[in-house]
Parts: sequence; C-alpha cells; structure tokens
Amino acid sequence: MKPLFIVNPRSGGGRSGRALEALLDVARSSLGEIDASFTERPRHATELAREAAEAGREVVVAVGGDGSIHEVANGLLQARERGATKTSLGIIGQGTGGDFRKALGLEHRLDRYLAAIAGGVARPIDVGRFAYTTHDGREAESYFINILSVGMGGLVDTYVAQTTKAFGGTVAYFAASARAMVDSQLARLAITARAPSVEGPGLDKKPGETRELEVDSRMLAICNGQFFGSGMHVAPMADAFDGQFEVVSLGDAPKLKFALTSSRIYSGKHIGAPEVIHFPCDRIQIDLENENAE
Repeated sequence: MKPLFIVNPRSGGGRSGRALEALLDVARSSLGEIDASFTERPRHATELAREAAEAGREVVVAVGGDGSIHEVANGLLQARERGATKTSLGIIGQGTGGDFRKALGLEHRLDRYLAAIAGGVARPIDVGRFAYTTHDGREAESYFINILSVGMGGLVDTYVAQTTKAFGGTVAYFAASARAMVDSQLARLAITARAPSVEGPGLDKKPGETRELEVDSRMLAICNGQFFGSGMHVAPMADAFDGQFEVVSLGDAPKLKFALTSSRIYSGKHIGAPEVIHFPCDRIQIDLENENAE
C-alpha cells in the first residue's frame, strides 16, 4: 500500500497548510505515489494512524509538529495492541518546536526527512506508556516517545497553544515558560522508580531495584529524548534507543532562582545544579501529595 501522510495543516502557525501542495509534490517525486489525510480536530491524527495501521499500511508519515508526531505514534501503538505490528512511523517536521527530530539526529530539511523515509530502514525506538488521572477524575492511558513532563511543563504547553507562533517556536515557548513560572505552584511528589534492566553509566542501583523518594518540584520530566520546549536541552544524557528513561527534576528553588536555573536549560548546564535531581529508570510511579498544586 502507498505511504499515508497525516498532515496537520495548522502546525507551525499554519505554515504546513500554506506549503502543503508543494510539500506533497516534492514527496511524490521522492517516494512515488502517496496518500494524504488532513487532521480536523484534536486526536484526529491518532484515529487516522490507528485505522491506517489496521488496514495494513506499511508506512505512516506524521507531517506537523511534536504534537502531531505524538498523536500519530499513539495511533500506531494502539494498533499494535490489536495485532497490527507492521507499520513504521515516518516524520516530516513542520511544527513549532521540532524537538523529537533532534532526538533522532534528523536535520530540519525536507530532503533529509524524505531520504530517511525512502531508505526504508526502520529503527526500533523506546516508547513510554503511562496511566494518569484526568482533570475531571477519569482514569486514562497514553504513550509518549519523547518527553513526559509533570507540573509546569503542562502549563507551558497550554500557554503555547494560546500564543501566536508568528515570532517562532523559541519565542513562543520562552514567553509561555515565563508566564507558567509566575503561575506555577510547588508540588510535593512521592516517587517510586525502578532501576533500568540494562547496565550503564550513572546507575547507583542494580537493575530491577527500586528507590523511593519525596521531591518538591515545580517541574519534573521523564525523558526518552533530550529536548523539549523548542530546544530546551533538559536531558543531555538521554538516548531514545538505550532502554531507559532519564528523570530530571528542576527542584524547589524560589521562583527567581528557579528562573536562573531554567535559563540554563537551553545549554544543558542546569544538570549539576544543587537543586536539580537526576536519575535513570525504566518504570516510575508519581503521586501528588498536595492536591492544591494541580
């Protein structure tokens, strides 16, 4: 079957929609005949990807930002749960952040994306699965392939969605981060984490051993990739292919000091700061002990 391109025409502030026909023409010249579907609402990409995998598509390509890639990956993983395991994910980054393609080492050029897809060599990647409680009290599950953040990161994503992208992703995320820092509340987290099943540097626990700790933090990230927030290098040590996650907490510093630490996150120099906690794991449970910090 032909590759299916799932396109978010609103990604990157609408750039995908405006350049769509030219992009698809270039893709056809590189890949041959393709099909294209366009998202119309949140989570639509997940539905389209799941249906495509269950119909036997060998390649599904997410055309959009990190959110679109996340949705398409979730659709393919849901299909895998039902036995449709033959579909590979391709990406063409068109969004605000572009963080996941950095984890893959892909240069942000259309010809490089298409060359990776045309090469036809699928590479397995680590995936996280998580269960959570929604704001309205429902129990839910999902997957992530880049970074799952707890606390201030959710506020940042909410504010980015409300912000113009006219000045680029970095500016949008910086403005959203500043606003989220003002609005954020310190959370007390009860954490139980299992050491990875693989040996590696930086491990202070034997594979399979657990650690329990309480952490006060404004933001904690469970990292498969290294980047989020349009270039924030939150986990320089993360490797999406090594069988483990890197957990990074930015700590409980007062807001002014927190801002100084956070400003170093673009270079990765926040790692090693006294208030920053980091450890690897392959399984983690996080419980919020002060409900007012939701």
